[in-house]
Amino acid sequence: MKSLLGVLFAPAIVLLGATQAFAAIKTEVVEYKHGNTVLEGYLAYDDAIQGKRPGVLVVHEWNGLGSYVKERTEQLAELGYVAFAIDMYGKGIRPKNREESAAQAGIYRSDRQLMRSRANAGLVVLQQNPLTDSQRIAAIGYCFGGGTVLELARSGANIAGVVSFHGNLDTPNLNDAENIKSKVLVLHGADDPRVPDEQVTAFETEMRQADVDWQLVAYGGAVHSFTNPEAGNDPSKGSAYNEAADKRSWEAMKQFFVEIFQ
Repeated sequence: MKSLLGVLFAPAIVLLGATQAFAAIKTEVVEYKHGNTVLEGYLAYDDAIQGKRPGVLVVHEWNGLGSYVKERTEQLAELGYVAFAIDMYGKGIRPKNREESAAQAGIYRSDRQLMRSRANAGLVVLQQNPLTDSQRIAAIGYCFGGGTVLELARSGANIAGVVSFHGNLDTPNLNDAENIKSKVLVLHGADDPRVPDEQVTAFETEMRQADVDWQLVAYGGAVHSFTNPEAGNDPSKGSAYNEAADKRSWEAMKQFFVEIFQ
């Protein structure tokens, strides 16, 4: 798959203890369930690596599981992880416009227990994959997905770390941060109108009061969706791609993984 993202992040393969000449990235569509709801996730891994390796759960933006997050999932596989992009909405539910995206995301943002439970269903799939070192798992998410992985952490999920890329930071019950077992990395657009300063301040207070191991990196000049080329290049619209913030945030995530998976 060639794209702007592929050009920006032509990664050096992280061997994670294995020796290999060439990466052989395999992808699979994985059908699974949450209760009676059928979901359809996307798995990627390097078939040239032998044995178990850390796993990374990936949660899509409010548009649903599409090409952007699938490509990110493949990039994680190229780094040596087994990566699983979960499906928060359900098989065949892929919003076609802003209104449909808002409606779908709203279902889960208005019911955080459902959001957490749906994300956990995907986490179980990754944990049970024979390639996954179940003691070394992280979760990352974009926009809606960033807020989702933070809720997964607040649910007390037994994972090593979570990374939010330009995600929502709010939560209905600030005390739930006391359940967090993982380290937290928030990669935020400093000029993001969707996540105003008041929300950032509340999040910082929440993390401090719960004594969480957390980091928040704010990228100057970046607005919402700064990692996604499909967001366009007009920051005045509130969402726009920012190449510098994209590269910097990806590097920050990689360094975070080195820390939590050592």
